[in-house]
Amino acid sequence: MSVVLNFLDFIEQPGDGSLRGLLGRVLSRARQLTGAQAGTIYMVRGRGRGRWLEALCLQNSTVRVRGDRYRVPIDHRSIAGHVAETGEMVFIDDVYAPQPGRPFAFNPDFDRQSGFTTRSMLCFALINGRGAVIGVVQLMNATDGFGDVVPFDRGFGRVVGPVNHIVGHAIERADALERIARANAALRERNRALREQQQRIAALQGETEQAFMLSVELLARAAEIHDEETGNHILRVNRYAEALARLAGCSDAFCREIGYSAALHDVGKMSVDVAVLRKRGGLTAEERAEMQRHPAYGWQILSASPRLAMAAEIAHAHHEQWGGGGYPRALRGEEIPLAARIVAIGDIYDALRSARPYKPAFSHERTVQIMTQGDERIDPAAHFDPRLLAVFARHHGAFDAIWDELRDAGQREAAHAAAL
Repeated sequence: MSVVLNFLDFIEQPGDGSLRGLLGRVLSRARQLTGAQAGTIYMVRGRGRGRWLEALCLQNSTVRVRGDRYRVPIDHRSIAGHVAETGEMVFIDDVYAPQPGRPFAFNPDFDRQSGFTTRSMLCFALINGRGAVIGVVQLMNATDGFGDVVPFDRGFGRVVGPVNHIVGHAIERADALERIARANAALRERNRALREQQQRIAALQGETEQAFMLSVELLARAAEIHDEETGNHILRVNRYAEALARLAGCSDAFCREIGYSAALHDVGKMSVDVAVLRKRGGLTAEERAEMQRHPAYGWQILSASPRLAMAAEIAHAHHEQWGGGGYPRALRGEEIPLAARIVAIGDIYDALRSARPYKPAFSHERTVQIMTQGDERIDPAAHFDPRLLAVFARHHGAFDAIWDELRDAGQREAAHAAAL
């Protein structure tokens, strides 16, 4: 356990906050724990069959390495590509020896160009909270206490296993923040060009819309930066909200807009004190007051953009309650915007289905019972719009289907174990 904690403490290390800085700490710690002379971290880029690995962090204690990024196809021909494709942890005692039964082969080009001699290798995937491979760590030449190259200890897998999804989650979030910055910079430049060259608006509309939707997604992900429990929560709430809006008879335009606006319901948490967000125990009155400011913070972040008017309403009012007992403004009934009333049902459904430090995950049947009949914390008549709750009660199976489609990797494993 002490080795696992030692591996994890890099998250708390001071740094510049960049993706490269985080990758450098991860790779340094992995090399320290294994005695590796060199290593590379690749990130998965692209989508579908067009995906590739991009080398973003290279370290070598024996030769100087170039910092230029380079690509590796994700297929079974290379070691790193094979690991990205399969998620397998690969140990190779001698890369120049035949590897019977293996589809990949070692590429000696780097050795020839740099003068480095690779012998032993360990290659493993970085996994995010949804169980997807987001990157690959490749370590070369484990050394013993005398500086001699030896095979990598197979026991390292016991260190990586318990922390891999946490490390992957942190890296994915750092990557998302940098992508947000790049997307925003691109948007600013694009808007400047549009103002100067109005004749090109029609040609650039599709590209601008795509960048806008990417920014919405990345902004929603960034809001989860200090929350390791959420996983696919924002994706599910988007889908619940659009489904409930359609079942309630809302217009196509309303349904499309809520289908991306709902993802930003907790964006105000980006402005909440980090110590409060990451606290595991109960909150003091002052800390709870700080947490309950996140709807107002969300409104401040989103309300400046006309395109995000619905998202701003949702962020501001999704904790309001039909009977007036919510926050931050104690709105009641139809004073609460319709979009916020819809998202509140999806948000609470997902929270009940999800495990939290203070509660277990509830089954779909138990969740529906709580939302329609109540328990010690939820009074349906006081919490929810009765018309929307009636729609939910008739069509709750649609929510269960969305949950099953987008459940997180840990939830999927728990459900599989329960079924055995």
